Amino acid sequence: MLPRRLTVVVLLSVTVAGVAGPPGGTAASRDHVRPYAANPRYWQYKGKPVLMLGGSKTDHIFLLDDLREHLDEIVKAGGNTVRNTMSQREGVDLKPHKRAPNGTFDLRQWNEEYWRRFTNLLRWCDQRDIIIQIEVWDRFDFSGKHWLISPWNPKNNVNYTVAASGLAEAYPAHPWKDRQPFFHTVPGMKQYRKRLDLVRGFQVRFVTRMLDESLKYANVLYCMNNETSTDPAWGQYWMKFIRAKAAKAGRPVYATDMFDDAWNPEKSAKLKQAIASPRVYPFLDVSQVNSRNFNQDHWDRFIWIVRQTEKRPRPLNHTKIYSDGNFSFGTGTPKDGVERFWRNLIGGAASCRFHRPPAGIGLNDVAKACIQSARKIESLVPLWHVRPAMGLLRDRSTDEAYLAADPGRKYVLYFTDGGAVGLDLRKTSPAYRLRWVNIATGQWQGRDTIRGGRVVKISAPGKGAWVAAILGAAPK
Repeated sequence: MLPRRLTVVVLLSVTVAGVAGPPGGTAASRDHVRPYAANPRYWQYKGKPVLMLGGSKTDHIFLLDDLREHLDEIVKAGGNTVRNTMSQREGVDLKPHKRAPNGTFDLRQWNEEYWRRFTNLLRWCDQRDIIIQIEVWDRFDFSGKHWLISPWNPKNNVNYTVAASGLAEAYPAHPWKDRQPFFHTVPGMKQYRKRLDLVRGFQVRFVTRMLDESLKYANVLYCMNNETSTDPAWGQYWMKFIRAKAAKAGRPVYATDMFDDAWNPEKSAKLKQAIASPRVYPFLDVSQVNSRNFNQDHWDRFIWIVRQTEKRPRPLNHTKIYSDGNFSFGTGTPKDGVERFWRNLIGGAASCRFHRPPAGIGLNDVAKACIQSARKIESLVPLWHVRPAMGLLRDRSTDEAYLAADPGRKYVLYFTDGGAVGLDLRKTSPAYRLRWVNIATGQWQGRDTIRGGRVVKISAPGKGAWVAAILGAAPK
């Protein structure tokens, strides 16, 4: 057993207010992904509004051997966003820290291959106008079997012992139970102990190393955690840290957190705190509403979040849309994933991405057709021009159809599985053009002309998922 070497790390106090970024700024900063000036529920990038859509075969996408090819596949399907967890669940050779021949890690030294791949992701996504949402910490990296091979585990590094760090060699409980002190290194947190300062020092080194690369790019958003159940103070500390680094570099930055219990938003105290704090949380990741919730209930819960943000509008991101795995926590089937994707879009989501297998459909043919369908609709009706307008539907069965509209001008009507509804077009344009997209194929399929001034019955062309763009006559 090698002797342990304890390192004293000087910690910087982070007290910068939770601001989103410098006003105005250089041309480069104005190109940065940021809430859309004309409709802050959506993003803009390089000065233009963007609808963020995607799907990929893994979340720690930067570690893929075929990363460049997979990014090209995403773009070809119409995708323009990826999720990237700074994962440490890979094999030992792809951990962020350097590993000695005897198998131990040194948290003061880096595995350059890990960081080379991260740099490649940033550069290649920038070249393709793909927006990256980085998740800094993933709780699953620090429990169960993954903790046993982690560089942060005291038994695996030369930097601290169990006694010195307060970290145990095993955390077998599911991470939602929040028993890992790694996520309580911030003074003031309930489980904080002074000896955790040593661990926090190395956490600071890791996040600083990440920012040394990522702050160079304008296509990056930051989410502190994957479905955290920890006190929000943990994520807020890192959001402030990232903003302080960005301010020093003269770069705008947008950071948030993802709360595990947001699947039931009405009862989530953490989500409610984030909704009430737009300067701290300039966008919200509400991915967890896509688990456990199905059909009309899924819509109702997402729309509850939309309504709660009416006075403080900001982008609502879904970096994970569950489907395919049908796990006990409520992933559902591929059909459920397609339905969630479209309900989110109709409801006003800024970002929709299919979760990776096996909990999601990733970028399979179903996901590609969905993304391509959305791009076709967007070409006629930009989603930032419409709002949910369910009150205009008549004779609708539960979960049958969903509508977004700029009344009298533009409508997007989505059917989950065929059907027919009435659409109130009274006191509006005298005539409308309607075009259908078959969501199963991602292709246009049928068009019609509709006379306005009345409630019009609109029937889907068949069973399955359909979406229509309905456009009023251009004013003379």
